[in-house]
Amino acid sequence: MAKVNPIQLQKHLKGVDYPATKDDLIEQAEENGADDDVIDVLEQLPDDEEFETPADVNKAVGEIE
Repeated sequence: MAKVNPIQLQKHLKGVDYPATKDDLIEQAEENGADDDVIDVLEQLPDDEEFETPADVNKAVGEIE
């Protein structure tokens, strides 16, 4: 799996209202033109978790990769 740069990830998540669900993150990333690698990583996040901050998203993504 491709690594996702945390800075690039946050650019694709610009405009997210936190707390956010996985679906919120994917929707915003798609609207911001994220590539398939970013979407693939976001799709692997837990379904039942809410992310309070961008740092929480980066931490969760780091645990996947």
